[in-house]
Amino acid sequence: MGILEKISEIEREISRTQKNKATEYHLGLLKAKLAKYRSQLLEPSKKSEKGEGFDVLKSGDARVALIGFPSVGKSTLLSTLTKTESEAASYEFTTLTCIPGVIDYNGANIQLLDLPGIIEGAAQGKGRGRQVIAVARTADLVLMMLDATKKDVHRDLLEKELESVGIRLNKKKPNIYFKIKKGGGLSFNSTCPLTRIDEKLVQLILHEYKIFNAEVLFREDCTADELIDVICANRVYLPCLYVYNKIDQISIEEVDRIARTPNSVVVSCNMKLNLDYLLSILWEYLSLIRVYTKKPGQPPDFSDGLILRKGVTVEHVCHAIHRTLAAQFKYALVWGTSTKYSPQRVGANHTMQDEDVIQVVKK
Repeated sequence: MGILEKISEIEREISRTQKNKATEYHLGLLKAKLAKYRSQLLEPSKKSEKGEGFDVLKSGDARVALIGFPSVGKSTLLSTLTKTESEAASYEFTTLTCIPGVIDYNGANIQLLDLPGIIEGAAQGKGRGRQVIAVARTADLVLMMLDATKKDVHRDLLEKELESVGIRLNKKKPNIYFKIKKGGGLSFNSTCPLTRIDEKLVQLILHEYKIFNAEVLFREDCTADELIDVICANRVYLPCLYVYNKIDQISIEEVDRIARTPNSVVVSCNMKLNLDYLLSILWEYLSLIRVYTKKPGQPPDFSDGLILRKGVTVEHVCHAIHRTLAAQFKYALVWGTSTKYSPQRVGANHTMQDEDVIQVVKK
């Protein structure tokens, strides 16, 4: 019995089992087994076959992966937003490899990857799905392209495929402390009341992974699935933006309904509708900020800003300018929204905000 058969057998067993108090331990065990087999499936085989490479070198300030079913307009969006031409046609699987493009927005270079369409069963390797999903794991943001005429069927299927390979969309990492020890059995603690899991279930799940000595501390009310994610330690938590294309083919009421759902943007690539709003939301989701530098006695250089992540300190800015600057740093003068008055004299731990101007004074 291969891994795929074992996985489908466990999935059938989970769907057959009723969810109640009596079966929660059984279901927890099945979920742990399922996660174990899925991670085995994702591990590359021992004998590596030579094949065409698929990943693209990471470049620019951020990386966005364009994921969706075949023929939803991924290549059209790439060609519209970037200067790269990706072949677009009315038949499925026009794009067969990963095509990179660069969006130039607010002075930042955002790498946009047009990936081949995902089909159902991609997590098991159907239609180059394994490679597509592997590239998506390296991105900073997933842009999920959906067909507005097809309701939410595509969205649910894609989320399920990405979920099964350890990509968690728009979720926070579970606040669980987990550490394997040499001996001493299982030490189980929680700082809040647990309603969805108990010590016995934790023990069963850990035994499934052949872990008998460990320290587990729950800092929030988590489920068995979230505990399994922490044990596996190979999950990636990515922000995801759902982009509904082809809105010119549906009613205005339907467009209004879709636009109001969280993390969603409605566009039409063919008629170039709402693409500027998509770019501004993309910038927001990537948490990028611009910081401008200033030389003493001269006006700030607004033509060439530093593109950094939200929450960066003055020390990070120094490293971005030059790696030796942080060692010689004395203080900085900052103009902008992060200060109480302009200019403010700040230390290395001051947090910068978008469009701040900085002048660094060396020792």
